[in-house]
Amino acid sequence: MDSKTPGLFEKIESAFSVFSVALLCLLPFVQLISERLFHIPVLGIEGAMVNTAFLFACFTAIITWRKQKHICIAAIDEFAPDAVKKIVNALKAAVIPLVLTALFFSSFSEFFAVFGPDDKIWGVPLYFFFGVLPLAYGVMLVLAVMQKKNIAFSVLGIVLGCLISAGPIGGLFYHLFNMESPAFLSSIDLFWLDFSAKAFPYAVVLFIVFAFLGVPLFIVISAVSYVAFSQGGGYVEMLSLEAYSILTDKSIAAIPLFTMAGYILSKGSAGSRLVEVFKTCFGWFKGGFLVAAVVVTTFFTTFTGVSGVTILALGSLLTIVLTGAGYSKTRAESLITASGALGLLFPPSLAIIMYGTTNYFSVDVFELFKGAVIPGSILAVSMIVLGIFFDKDTHRIPFSLKNALRALKHAAFELLLPIFIIAGYFSGFFSLFQAAAFAVLYTFCIGVWVRRDYSFKDAVSIIVESLPVTGGVLAIFGAARGLSYYLLDANVPAVLSDFVLSFVSSKYLFLFLLNCVLLLVGCLMDVYSAILIVSPLIIPIAESFGIHPVHTGVIFLMNMQLGFLTPPVGMDLFIASYAFDTPIVRVIKGILPFLLVQFIVLMLVTYIPFFTTALL
Repeated sequence: MDSKTPGLFEKIESAFSVFSVALLCLLPFVQLISERLFHIPVLGIEGAMVNTAFLFACFTAIITWRKQKHICIAAIDEFAPDAVKKIVNALKAAVIPLVLTALFFSSFSEFFAVFGPDDKIWGVPLYFFFGVLPLAYGVMLVLAVMQKKNIAFSVLGIVLGCLISAGPIGGLFYHLFNMESPAFLSSIDLFWLDFSAKAFPYAVVLFIVFAFLGVPLFIVISAVSYVAFSQGGGYVEMLSLEAYSILTDKSIAAIPLFTMAGYILSKGSAGSRLVEVFKTCFGWFKGGFLVAAVVVTTFFTTFTGVSGVTILALGSLLTIVLTGAGYSKTRAESLITASGALGLLFPPSLAIIMYGTTNYFSVDVFELFKGAVIPGSILAVSMIVLGIFFDKDTHRIPFSLKNALRALKHAAFELLLPIFIIAGYFSGFFSLFQAAAFAVLYTFCIGVWVRRDYSFKDAVSIIVESLPVTGGVLAIFGAARGLSYYLLDANVPAVLSDFVLSFVSSKYLFLFLLNCVLLLVGCLMDVYSAILIVSPLIIPIAESFGIHPVHTGVIFLMNMQLGFLTPPVGMDLFIASYAFDTPIVRVIKGILPFLLVQFIVLMLVTYIPFFTTALL
């Protein structure tokens, strides 16, 4: 899929995505200026923004697919003999086109029914925006087949995908030709619905196995959702409706913008400037450099939303800083890896936005931000204290007010960014979407015209480079929302709650079991899939034990960030191994003391609700 020289279609995809980013950044400010300064509402602007965000999500999903960057669990078949690999690759070559074919037909069928001709935004029919979704699935299907690996199995997958799409294809006959579904399609559809009802549990297990074989998670989740809706009545078109619903949510639209802001910062001199500030301000006492490392990694993950990006972008720089201060290389890498996910607990954390948006009936994003501050601070301080304990170097940099002021001056714009965003959002001046747009414009202007870290063209290239990161996350959102809807519609949370209550009567035992389950989830799933699929299941159970929804949310997020570090499959362990060119076993060995301390903090926050409810 990927090539060194971008082709015409790749250039078009990238150009359209960058144009979408520009609109997503400018439209919120048009709204802000018009409504705040002149008190003139701009009709339809919110619809324009969220539908632009939807187009952006679809095109970035294509780009992410082309570059083979969609989020996957580490493929265990990599350790298998070549003969086994060939079999697995053949199976994957069939499964992926099968699922993409089914998604294409289900969304294409719904294209004709979801909006009427009078549903428009600024004169543009809404079905024009929705129509990009089946287009995206179709392009990804073509790209998958164009790999020309195991082509016979790919064709088989398309054929099977057409068979399980007999219902949506029958719908196309009605919409396109105003005729009933042909009898043979109806017969195939009835057979599939009956078969899916009987095979549903086995299909779920099968697709979970495929997840561990390296099939992209959004494909796996979509497949499970498709079978779930098939056995539940056949309305598989709901998957595309739910994808459209979540990807046109204003809070979700803020996520790729914050990610880009963090990416732009990480590619410039912001990291070295911030490190210099903390070196000059805190380097004179034991552990001062550690404060710098922890704060800087937390800051960047808060904006990117992906701890792996922080480790990859800043790991080498921070390692040099810490080893230069006398810290051992192994301890330095372990500290950076352990601190990489702390930003999930501080505003404007993308994970918190996602959690609050998914469970908006139970918890408010604003309240969740406040509830996570103290636990996040305790975790950060614990990393600093443990780092100081391991710091055996006695050499210190004498404090110089002149150098400290110079460093503060050189990093003033970077230091002001979180202040502007937090103050603007919490004061109500910015909406979350507007704060995200401000973050991108601010970091872009600082990098290009103030710091001159890169040219305008280079900055645009950085945005293009960040697209696979955002595309992978947004594809997960779209896929997981359908499964989440099915679980709620099937009343699974209530059934699960009754089941747990029949065996567990103690609130404290429930909290312990909850942590165990969530740690496992954090190891095996990315944080966004877990939020969409798992969090709606646990909230009703926690409420039945009298646990505050904000407390539940913080416990959930702490487990997710800890799951990134938990052996043997914590995602950040593999990223750190790659970033530092260190064997995975050595990474795990180095991380264990930090992991233990974070687990202790998790237990404290779990059993002492004051830490999460004090600021509410």
